[in-house]
Amino acid sequence: MTASSTVLAVDLGTSGAKAAIFSQSGEVLASAFRPTTLRLLPGGGAEQDPAEWWQAILGACGDCLGQSGVEPARVCAVGVTAQWSGTVAVGVDGEPLHPALIWMDSRGAPNIDEITGSTFGLLPYGIRRAARWITLTGGAPAKSGKDSLAHILYLREHAPAVYEKTRYFLEPKDYINFRLSGVVAASFDSIALHWVTDNRKIDAIDYHPALLAYAGLEREKLPPLCKASQVLGPLRGEVAERLGLSRDVRVIAGTPDVHGTALGSGAVDDFAAHLYLGTSTWLSCHVPFKKTDVLHNMASLPAALPGRYLLVNEQECAGSCLTQLKDRILFPDGAGATNGQDSPSRGRPNPHSFADLDDIAGEAPAGSGKLLFLPWLYGERSPVEERLLRGGFFNYSLATTRAHLVRSVLEGVALNARWLLGYTERFCGVRLESLRLVGGGAKSRLWCQIYADVLERPVECIDSPSLVSLRGAAALAFAGVESGSLREFAGRARVTGRFEPRSELQGTYRELFDAFLGYYENNRRSLARLNSSTDEARHV
Repeated sequence: MTASSTVLAVDLGTSGAKAAIFSQSGEVLASAFRPTTLRLLPGGGAEQDPAEWWQAILGACGDCLGQSGVEPARVCAVGVTAQWSGTVAVGVDGEPLHPALIWMDSRGAPNIDEITGSTFGLLPYGIRRAARWITLTGGAPAKSGKDSLAHILYLREHAPAVYEKTRYFLEPKDYINFRLSGVVAASFDSIALHWVTDNRKIDAIDYHPALLAYAGLEREKLPPLCKASQVLGPLRGEVAERLGLSRDVRVIAGTPDVHGTALGSGAVDDFAAHLYLGTSTWLSCHVPFKKTDVLHNMASLPAALPGRYLLVNEQECAGSCLTQLKDRILFPDGAGATNGQDSPSRGRPNPHSFADLDDIAGEAPAGSGKLLFLPWLYGERSPVEERLLRGGFFNYSLATTRAHLVRSVLEGVALNARWLLGYTERFCGVRLESLRLVGGGAKSRLWCQIYADVLERPVECIDSPSLVSLRGAAALAFAGVESGSLREFAGRARVTGRFEPRSELQGTYRELFDAFLGYYENNRRSLARLNSSTDEARHV
């Protein structure tokens, strides 16, 4: 590898596939995106087509390579990151046997209840099993049914023919790596939400017989394990030919998007926190210990960074709330376009951008006239795990304007992060003095300032915040082919802005936060009753 070498990074998200080419200095030389389709099904189903994933990845990689002007010979490796907690069942021929069940799919919740040994419904977990799971893994299967383990159990019960024919159950990242290299493997970090590995020795993680027995899973249906920076092998010949790359290009094991984002944010020291703001959101940092907070659904699990654990939590809806407001409420099918033309016909792209929403929100005062938005549109994971929780606008009045609606969504998502921040700091045992905000939402300076004001913490932004997980995949790729320093590459992320909390708004947001928590406490049981007998897909 030479000083002019580059890596191709791939990120499969819920909305589509991204690709980018990075130099060794961390510069983004080109990037591209291809969308994919999400199918929401009755009963909490959420599926995507692995074949569509693959075509989107090839398309994004081809676009990226074509735009970059980089000589193909300079590309030395491919690094992959992807949405986590998904399941692709592949047969002996490597072909998918069923649509991928992704991180939003909760249909396996009853199957998790069956294996966790709850006691007469009074406790969420049987004490003995919970103690064993927590001791060995650092956590336990989520009762929401949205973990990879729940997906497998759901297929075993509801699609037994698929289960029997499955050679391997693969995470999305690991499926992509298989398509790239022909090698079946999962990294220590990607396998964690199967809850069948012993994570006590951070560099020697392996499946544990007792946990496999709890889940009733056959070891041979799960992939071999490796480190995130391990070289799996060269590109398959047909893939190299399709992309115009050398067959000597190495495929690196890579990491899920949560872990890739932690690396790409540049916040890689212990307790250096990042807050991801995309379709979903999380607040995370690397920690030097394995720990669990079952009550608030967070744990430190194996990180892609050697020798470290990563605090893992997630809040279900963030940017998706803004998309919902834009596409289904304010401007369905592009209605109300600012160019004064008639509404586009159905099926055309919405002409309104998120930058338009920023402009609209800027017309409303801080606090949105005390309009409160609760972002629980598809349940919640942290700091409460309640899949039937629902949100919406609260304290709406005849004085409420469109600007109030948009700004209250930005503020409501930030208030949800403030809820999580308290439990995160309690978990870490330290105050998080500043946060690095990354993801597509970090491109909004207004939203960055709202986060600083609501969280009462300084917020930093970096260049290319929507490519942050790709930067993490690139860091692993360079480390894999040259044994370079992950920390050094991560440290090259350039801070482009810092937003300080404004003390004059503390009273406004503290009042809203108290109302936010009060709404949850006063309505959670009613919402559970209302939604227990309805199809979850109707609420999205």
